[in-house]
Amino acid sequence: MLISLNWLSDYVNVNLPVEQLGELMMSTGLNLEGITDAGDDIVLDLEVTSNRPDCLGHLGVARELAAATGEQFTPPTVSQALATGGKAAELTSVQVDAPDLCPRYTARVIRNVKVGPSPAWLVERLEAVGLRSVNNVVDVTNFVLMEYSQPLHSFDYDKLAENRIVVRLARAGEKLVSIDQTTCTLDEQMLVIADADKPVAIAGVMGGLDTQVAEGTTSVLIESAQFDPLSVRRTSRKLQLMSDSNFRFERGVDPVAIDAASLRACEMIIELAGGELAEGMVDVWAKPFEAGKVALRPARCDALLGTQTSPARQVEILAALGLSPVQAGDVIECTIPPYRADLTREVDLIEEIARIEGFDKIPLGRNITHPIITESLGRRTRRRVGELLAAAGFDEAVTFTFVDDEEAELFAPGGVLNVDATVRRSNNALRKTLTNSLLRACKTNQDAGTAEVSLFEIAAVFAPAEDGSAGEHSELGLVTTGDLRALRGAVEVLAERLCPLSSLTVAPTDAPGFAAGSAATAMLDGEPIATLGVVDSTVQDFYSLERPIAAAAIDFDKLLARADQQATYQPLPRFPAVTRDLSLIVDQAVTWRELADAISAVDQPMRVAMDYVTTFRGKPIAKGRKSVTLTLTYRSPTGTLRGEQVDEQVAAVLAAASQAFGAELRG
Repeated sequence: MLISLNWLSDYVNVNLPVEQLGELMMSTGLNLEGITDAGDDIVLDLEVTSNRPDCLGHLGVARELAAATGEQFTPPTVSQALATGGKAAELTSVQVDAPDLCPRYTARVIRNVKVGPSPAWLVERLEAVGLRSVNNVVDVTNFVLMEYSQPLHSFDYDKLAENRIVVRLARAGEKLVSIDQTTCTLDEQMLVIADADKPVAIAGVMGGLDTQVAEGTTSVLIESAQFDPLSVRRTSRKLQLMSDSNFRFERGVDPVAIDAASLRACEMIIELAGGELAEGMVDVWAKPFEAGKVALRPARCDALLGTQTSPARQVEILAALGLSPVQAGDVIECTIPPYRADLTREVDLIEEIARIEGFDKIPLGRNITHPIITESLGRRTRRRVGELLAAAGFDEAVTFTFVDDEEAELFAPGGVLNVDATVRRSNNALRKTLTNSLLRACKTNQDAGTAEVSLFEIAAVFAPAEDGSAGEHSELGLVTTGDLRALRGAVEVLAERLCPLSSLTVAPTDAPGFAAGSAATAMLDGEPIATLGVVDSTVQDFYSLERPIAAAAIDFDKLLARADQQATYQPLPRFPAVTRDLSLIVDQAVTWRELADAISAVDQPMRVAMDYVTTFRGKPIAKGRKSVTLTLTYRSPTGTLRGEQVDEQVAAVLAAASQAFGAELRG
């Protein structure tokens, strides 16, 4: 929000150096973005939070400055004796068909105006805050916009069919050319200002080209209204039209100041363009404003802030902010003005006192208490996942939740959940798996020259349920440019370390998005928890990836349900272990899981580990056969093992493998 210092000085005495003024404004909640020298003027660029639309005009900023400095706030006075001919109610009418979207609409009529250039002072004021001069009538409405933070619109009265206003929802297919010459196609959710025949403005956003005030205009209708913020925002985004008006309507306007702003504009138009104001105005108000009451306990204010601010000073601050405080005993009751819709609770009033009195006056406590909360299983498990995958060479990624519809179908065909297209015009589908997002991250790394990538992420995914609900759950996604065996190893380590009491098995499967013959389902205690495999070449081409990618999608909620992160004590072994490497020749069809299960079934209390090493195919191994190498580890808790003892154990393993699969020991 650009604020002219000369303009601001019309309403409050600004007797501070500009740097000190900027610091004062920042201390009261109006962030100073910059200071610009504009000839004889100085322009302050203020950041105004969305809950303070009253400060999107010079009067609101002046009121804040007066409260902070103790100076007198002097708003402009408007003459009540402007009516010179005719009655507004006889010249026009207003029909509001959507009162929920337009709580108040007012119209005044000025006849016999002479449209022309604005005086230099008005042009300078507008240019100082970034607006260009159009003509004296339009410039006045823009001036009042920047003064009251109340958008106005001026219509060429004679170009309104039947000289009347209808506030209604647009009809499907209706079109309107806005004053910036954009052709807008309207729909039934958009609120418009129409005459007897057609839309003439998009409510709260922009007026139409056909009824704009131009050189030949002799009579004008001045609109001053209140529109539903969400409706204005939705329409503005859908039509991609932005204006100073919709910026303010989206944040809320003062429903009472609508009248004062309209009258102020009429007075200025008559002064600069001549004309006669019709008596009265047409005012359609669905529910007149009723001021709310909020009570403040001075003792509670001091207790919450840790300060000692006298009740009299608290009353002084609240009065300076226009809250009409009345003290009765131990309570100060405030009447909330219409321009401060953000004040609804006692703590809001306490914040007002804190920011005007100065946050620097809040004392620093000597002791700070910080309760120690036991780390939850979920947080502990997430942290452990990060540690394990980092050790396996994976980096954690944080990716975006949205993908496009085609992308969402790659790994999970079927329904897609989309957000409103007016909020996101593209990439508005909620991802059903993290694999999509992680493959995008692989492409980003590839484009940056990083060829080898291993990434993981834990985040929410959204698979639509049969009843149409979101079906949200947490997923652990992994991708790597390494081979599938390395990825499977990472998954097995996670299962082993996080769920030591569960058994992980892997079975081949067919899965969308994965290459045929390379996908598998991982199961914990027989329940599927993950899909892993090599990404299909068509998916690889979709993301323009140059190297094959192995990916895994793990249902993190199911993993978490079996996680046991409670550390248990085990004494260090007292005696050394003995290892034996075995290379067993078996048929090609025999899987590692089948072989491992057969060996595990041999009851050997001294066997403490069995690890897969490698698989070899080719000469001198016969066709249709392969050599699987594994390592067996033995240890006794009572003494050092002798070679003969281990040989007996190995012989039992060989016998079991031979009986189950016809396995032969490779020489």
